[in-house]
Amino acid sequence: MEIEKIVTELTYKAVRSSGAGGQNVNKVSSKVVLSFDLRNSQALSDEEKVLLEIKLATRLTLDTVLILNCDEDRSQLKNKSIVTKRFLELIKNALIIQKPRKATKIPKSVIRKRIKDKKNVSEIKQSRKKPNLD
Repeated sequence: MEIEKIVTELTYKAVRSSGAGGQNVNKVSSKVVLSFDLRNSQALSDEEKVLLEIKLATRLTLDTVLILNCDEDRSQLKNKSIVTKRFLELIKNALIIQKPRKATKIPKSVIRKRIKDKKNVSEIKQSRKKPNLD
């Protein structure tokens, strides 16, 4: 994955932010919408594209375009840097391949200890019973 190459493939769009904010909201386009076309990317290998398509399936459009929004700040420039960092973090985390889990055996000493404890509890409960005087 080449970060510099990926960043050049990103497209940004400034949109008016929704919600409260007074007159400034109606005049200033501070919300930034980032879009990344995964299928047509030159910076990613085919294996990386397949892996990203699987892991980010819920976030991709039908045309395999990833869209992220940011309207946290009043500054368009800050929103652009925030959404870019968020995008790169998302891509890095999605490209991490988890190691397969190895099944472990329960040690024999643990099994013996559990059975011994069960017998001990059983003896304690048996000693609580009233004696049979037949």
